[in-house]
Amino acid sequence: MSIYDSIRQTITPIHKEGYPFIAVAAIASLVLGQLWSPLGWIGLIATLWICYFFRDPERQTPVHPGFVVAPADGRVSAIAETLPPPELELGEGPLLRISIFMSVFDCHVNRSPVDGAVERVVYTPGVFINADLDKASEDNERNGLVIASGETRIGVVQIAGLVARRIVCFVRETDTVQAGERFGLIRFGSRLDVYLPVGTQPLVGLGQRTVAGETVLADLLSAEPPRTFRGA
Repeated sequence: MSIYDSIRQTITPIHKEGYPFIAVAAIASLVLGQLWSPLGWIGLIATLWICYFFRDPERQTPVHPGFVVAPADGRVSAIAETLPPPELELGEGPLLRISIFMSVFDCHVNRSPVDGAVERVVYTPGVFINADLDKASEDNERNGLVIASGETRIGVVQIAGLVARRIVCFVRETDTVQAGERFGLIRFGSRLDVYLPVGTQPLVGLGQRTVAGETVLADLLSAEPPRTFRGA
């Protein structure tokens, strides 16, 4: 094992999208510290928090035909059959939507839920209401992807939240992605919606915490009956 690999296992990497924010915060901390030392300490804490926000840990993605893994860290905020955004062109009928809400304390690097080819990438401007609200799927700024996985087309939508003001997408149409591969990032609180075929049985429950690239949301090839959950 190289020294670089040892460091990556010991220290959680920071995504490059965070470097400009960290630099600005660090410089501001130095300037404020010269004016009044307590302000410098506050700036240091803010700088460390920005480093934490842009963390980009390695993940171990389960590889199995039909598995759909979580595209985001966060909390399952909704599981329902609903119409997909029209810009995704996934048909006029309802699909199963699993929504994951990311707080400002969650890792915000987004990962592909399945292996496949990116058929569509569509940005839609909008407002910035609380991403935990159901109507955020229609009203908020968002960026939608359609990933063709075999005969199945999966919709993934990045939704900006109340604080988020920047959606970043790393992939383009015709790109090929693997399950668990990084495809984007949203800055400072937001939500991810995954649209799956009707009849798909979710393997997660409302309120459950997910880990991007690791938590299995559904198995497209399984005939397993719906799961039940209880609080602990």
